[in-house]
Amino acid sequence: MTRTEADDVALKLLHTADWHLGKRFPSFPESDELRLTRARLDVLDKILGVAEQRAVDGVLCAGDLFDDAAPDRAWWEPVAAKLTAWRSRRPVFLLPGNHDPVHAGSVYDRAHPFRRALPPWVHVVDDDEFTYAFDDVAVLHARPCRSRAGQDDPALALPARAPGDPRIRIGLVHGSTFDLADCQTNFPIAKEAAALRGFDYLAIGDTHSFRVVPPGAQPPVIYPGAPEATSFDEPESGNVVVAFFTRSRRVRYETERVAYWQWKDRTVRSLAELRDLRAESLGRVVLRLTVEARLTAAELDDAEAILRELQGTAATIGRAGILQLDRSRLTLDTRGIEASLAGLPPVLRATVARLKDLEQSERPEIARQALYHLFQLAREGRTP
Repeated sequence: MTRTEADDVALKLLHTADWHLGKRFPSFPESDELRLTRARLDVLDKILGVAEQRAVDGVLCAGDLFDDAAPDRAWWEPVAAKLTAWRSRRPVFLLPGNHDPVHAGSVYDRAHPFRRALPPWVHVVDDDEFTYAFDDVAVLHARPCRSRAGQDDPALALPARAPGDPRIRIGLVHGSTFDLADCQTNFPIAKEAAALRGFDYLAIGDTHSFRVVPPGAQPPVIYPGAPEATSFDEPESGNVVVAFFTRSRRVRYETERVAYWQWKDRTVRSLAELRDLRAESLGRVVLRLTVEARLTAAELDDAEAILRELQGTAATIGRAGILQLDRSRLTLDTRGIEASLAGLPPVLRATVARLKDLEQSERPEIARQALYHLFQLAREGRTP
């Protein structure tokens, strides 16, 4: 942004969504699941820190802040504490999404202790006609989700710009936008909704990757994405969006990364690729690693050492922050293994020959495992 444009900024907002506090990760071991779950709460400090550093005028939280409508106290109580302790005390807007809709007994119900614990600068969008004015410069219109599923367009339910209204207008909703005709989706949002209702920025939650719909659209219709990814198929997650509005209603936005974890899905097909992977910085990576390679016994030894280094042991911390390993397609190439085992006693060399024959029969994997075991024993000098 140039100095002239910066001088003309009338409003700055931070846009975030899809915290999914309390989300479980059952496909991971318990210790790793706990680290991933805690990160979803820890990232709130980073989000509020960005809002403070950028001196924003408000924070828009566009739904699915909790993974369900009735989270445990262990999730909502720290949120209330973090928002209460926030020094900037700028208005924060919490929008119920389809995972955490507002209804009787939900975390956003006025009778819930979460609501009573919130400071006065935090506003829960529990009214279908919710409106908030930023002095005479801008106005926010928002509409909450009241159920987990629905076919009404929440953006088109927002009020249209009144004739002669010069203010910056922001819409805040939660739902899905699709460009495909006849595509069934939950709380569908028309891609032209912002223009039809006269908004200068439409802040949405639901999609977990950063997305502008359509790319380069004006007025901007934006998903900030989840601040911490929830799976390996969310490549543009981990961000918040900071939006800048000029008095002439020009809009500029920037993404800022806040995530601790980066999720990577990798397949390696050689020992060289595995060595290259080990050289990468992986301490904050959730790595799903598939090893699809046929290696000699010596290469397999090296590969096993690298995999132990990546995963860690009871006594060492792994190079990868969190590792999901699929080694089902890592096999031993037994061609020429006889030369490596030539120093074995005659009876074991005969065993090697029988195992080589067995490899060509109905039990090849057992034969390869036995051959590799013999190779290890021979290398360590432990054969009789």
